[in-house]
Parts: sequence; C-alpha cells; structure tokens
Amino acid sequence: MSIILSIIFVLTLVGIDQIIKYFVIEYLKPVGVVEFIEGFIRFRYVENTGAVFGSFSTHTALLTVISIILLGVTVYFLVSQKNKSRLVTFTLLLMIAGGIGNIIDRIRLHYVVDYIEPTFINFAVFNFADCLITVGAFVLMIYLIVDIIKDSKNSKSVNENEFLKEETVEINEAD
Repeated sequence: MSIILSIIFVLTLVGIDQIIKYFVIEYLKPVGVVEFIEGFIRFRYVENTGAVFGSFSTHTALLTVISIILLGVTVYFLVSQKNKSRLVTFTLLLMIAGGIGNIIDRIRLHYVVDYIEPTFINFAVFNFADCLITVGAFVLMIYLIVDIIKDSKNSKSVNENEFLKEETVEINEAD
C-alpha cells in the first residue's frame, strides 16, 4: 500500500471514530444508555479516564504518554518493516488509526469516549478505535504465529535436506 493510500486510510478511520464519538456525546450522553439488541449489546456513554476495564484511571497523563510511545513504535515498525506484507501493513494501519482516535480523546477531553457494551457477557465498554486496535493486533498475532510455524517447517525441511546431503556424501565417499 502506498504511503498516500495508507495516510488516507488511517485518516478515514480516525475520522469515522471521531464522528461516531461526536454523535455519542451529542445524543447518547444525555440519555446514558440505549438498548440496541436486547440481551446482546447496548450503547452506554462512558468517560474512560483509564485503560482497559477502567484500570489506571487516576493516571490519564501517563496513559497518554504511553499511548503516544506505543503509537510511535507501531509507526516505526510500519515504516521500517522488512517484510512488506500487505496483511502486516493493514494490521498496523488499523492499530495506528485506533491509537490516534483514542489519543485525540485523551488529549482533547482527558478521557476516552466509550459506548459499546456487550450485555451477554461481563465485559468492558469500548469504542470503534478499540475495535480497530483489537482486530489489528489479533490478525497480526495470527499472522505471526502462522509465519513462525511456516518458518519452523521450512527450517526443519532445510535441516533434513542438509542431513540427507551429508549422508549421501558419506555414502559416496565410502564407495
């Protein structure tokens, strides 16, 4: 993916995140909770000053700094990656867009606007940016695991081939 397309992609996702949060603040904040699919998911306005499940809620400034550092590391990895896999690029762009969306909230509002609440399990309230980060990280993890398994199999095949070559050489030398 070209740099320009990557920037457009990230800006589009960040824009979607911020537009959704604008409507959440305007229309959901005054009412608090709206049932979407009974027993499955509802929209609930939450001002999250912490991280996942509200942890570190008294350390908003620290979380902002950590988020910016992690975003920088992700951007660095994207720019410097040797692999150049489109899937890796896509996953990193998702994580970057989600990170930017939540950092904008932390800097502008001093909290992250969360609004998606699954009701079929006991789980944290989250937002679109969180979804981008989670999906990007999950797909990247799966890709890396599959890549490690492939490398392991290839390495094993190479080692077996080397062993067979050595055996062949020894047999030929014995003749």
